[in-house]
Amino acid sequence: MSHWSLSLWACVSATVASGAPAEPYPRAELIIEPAELSKPEVSRRFVILDARERAKYHDGHVAGAHWVDHNEWSKGFGNGDDREAWSRRLGNLGLDALARVVVYDDNFAKDAARIWWILRYWGLTDVRLLNGGWKGWQAAGLPTEIQAPPTIEPTTPRMVAVDRRLARKEKLLASLTGKTLQIVDARSDGEFCGADALTNNRAGAIPGAKHLEWSDLIDKETQRFQPASELTRLFANAGIDLHRATATHCQSGGRASVMVFGLELMGATDVSNYYRGWSEWGNVEETPVVVDQPNY
Repeated sequence: MSHWSLSLWACVSATVASGAPAEPYPRAELIIEPAELSKPEVSRRFVILDARERAKYHDGHVAGAHWVDHNEWSKGFGNGDDREAWSRRLGNLGLDALARVVVYDDNFAKDAARIWWILRYWGLTDVRLLNGGWKGWQAAGLPTEIQAPPTIEPTTPRMVAVDRRLARKEKLLASLTGKTLQIVDARSDGEFCGADALTNNRAGAIPGAKHLEWSDLIDKETQRFQPASELTRLFANAGIDLHRATATHCQSGGRASVMVFGLELMGATDVSNYYRGWSEWGNVEETPVVVDQPNY
């Protein structure tokens, strides 16, 4: 075997062994691999947030990670207009708009993606998801710790919302006539087709919405995001155009946050989250609903 062939084999083997994707995502800066975050010179540059249940955090977590209450964030977001409360909440974690953050969970990125999206909404520009989350960290055999890290020195930021990241009902309604907005429904097949109403007054879909279930973006075994080639295939098969202005939705923001992340990871630049989602759309009278809409 030639020297060049040996070098190529070594590079390919190293990529496979590290668990890194075989090809880069268009916006690879949004995601970080466990092996990379485990390097002290890398981890010290980030505030690491653990979005799992508190008990799981205390049983063991990524070294240096701080616990964040996903459920409290989920309920507290509201309409995204309480700047004072969110400035305090982020300040208590030592965060401001310039902070660099990594978030992980053990729930197929759904909880971490919500935290990621809320941080991006409140103006943080360098927020990343840990690929594979806690499962990926453990699978790589990387160090964990039980004790909490040193207390964070609170900051007093004045957060400014990035309004374009949040879609509201009125924007989606206005877009239905001129089809100015691509709507991507990240819910289950049953919800989208109208077979599963959950606790909503009405079941079905927004007219013209594309459908791709959020969990399809995640490998079920490893909890890693699918490779770039697979994400490309999934979006294409769902009729989703990465170059169009897009609003994603689910029931109440979490699954839609995974979809926002996946779209941006693949290069989409104009993606918003209809955070209130079907919990609003399916329970008011002025919104049109279709049942058994074609699932592209």
